[in-house]
Amino acid sequence: QVQLVESGGGLVQAGGSLRLSCAASGSISINAMGWYREAPGKQRELVARTSSGGRTIYADSVKGRFTISRDNAKNTVYLQMNSLKPEDTAVYYCRRLLGDAPLGSWGQGTQVTVSS
Repeated sequence: QVQLVESGGGLVQAGGSLRLSCAASGSISINAMGWYREAPGKQRELVARTSSGGRTIYADSVKGRFTISRDNAKNTVYLQMNSLKPEDTAVYYCRRLLGDAPLGSWGQGTQVTVSS
């Protein structure tokens, strides 16, 4: 069972940037991967995904601002977040995907807080 550990969150001002990392304990080369976020009072949502071949899809709320990427040699997935807004404040989680369904269990995530 592959375990994932998210890191890179923090407190930033609106308009700033953060780069999140998702380190896997094993190979993720055959997996689609996604970044989810959960904000207070809102349902957890999938904000970005990357296929095993590197194709990417983004939620409308982050399109043009966030970039998901992967380095299979390092078993790591990244989420570059630019032009951050207060509404981006949430706990961000990385998951392996089968179609639109997450595999495995939720980890601890990493907190992103954007101040105005």
